[in-house]
Amino acid sequence: MEMRRKISFIFIGLMIVLGAIFYVYDQTYLRSGSSAEKKTILIEKGDNALVVGEKLRKAKVISGKYYLAFYLWRKDQLHSLVAGVYDFQAGLKIPEVARIITGGEVSTASLRIPVTFPEGWTVKQMAERLTANGFSGSDFLAIVNNPNAELKNRYKFLSEIPAGKSMEGYLFPDTYYFAKDASAQDIVGKFLSNFDAKMTDSILTEISKQKKSLYDIVTMASIVEGEVKTKEDRKIVAGIFYNRLAIDMALGSDATLEYALGTNKFQHSLAETKIDSPYNTYQRKGLPPGPVSNPGLDAIMAAINPAETQYVYFLTDPKTGNTAFAKTFDEHIANKAKYGL
Repeated sequence: MEMRRKISFIFIGLMIVLGAIFYVYDQTYLRSGSSAEKKTILIEKGDNALVVGEKLRKAKVISGKYYLAFYLWRKDQLHSLVAGVYDFQAGLKIPEVARIITGGEVSTASLRIPVTFPEGWTVKQMAERLTANGFSGSDFLAIVNNPNAELKNRYKFLSEIPAGKSMEGYLFPDTYYFAKDASAQDIVGKFLSNFDAKMTDSILTEISKQKKSLYDIVTMASIVEGEVKTKEDRKIVAGIFYNRLAIDMALGSDATLEYALGTNKFQHSLAETKIDSPYNTYQRKGLPPGPVSNPGLDAIMAAINPAETQYVYFLTDPKTGNTAFAKTFDEHIANKAKYGL
């Protein structure tokens, strides 16, 4: 009886192992991604197999990044990826995808135009740069300011945007490669796909744990992006703004005031801080109605994981760009005198 039990366990174990082997083989060699349309993916210099695999998985070109990495490892091609812009037709299997990205079969659209959008730019600035590069900035703004049903269905995070608000904040800043005949819809889609790829499951889970919305996080990140420039300062300043919210204090952000005024100034006058605008956080408490720019990942992560400090005030030295922090208003006034503000 004991021997029969051992044989049964061995048999079951073998079946599990064989089942696992078959599953991995199926996913790696026989299964294609679920995308029903051509996808264009940028592989950047320095991207490893898992990074590329995640881009392809997000675009539904393949079913999983680990299967691609496994295949490349089996073929001794883990370090053979060629940077470039690639087109992937629907229905490709991992061996075909691997051949394309290791063989450098870049898109014939390498007639593509690279356009860079810095962190903290508004949709208006992005539109101006598109126009300067031969694209229709006005068509771009028309879609951004009034997201259509196709985009809302494809990118579920857009459902959080209040009625009447634009996609400001969700157009991820980066360098993009656009075909010369790219439509405004194609261009907006690239921005949103990049944002979607950056918002990983772990990031979204953490936001949910904090009982915050992605819209509020992006709004806070856009403010932080406009206030300070270093990764560490962003975490501290995000914490300061949350400290202000916790004590029902106005955010008093120049980044939001610039958005309301349409200006770009280091310091605003007393009269300017009194303008009537929902984006004037000197006069109105709480977060503004929406993002005031399109933040980068560092600012977004700072909004999610702010530094815990007792600081309530900060200012930027106009000469060095360094940030001075203060716990009390008196300390803040002393800092202003110190830096001539």
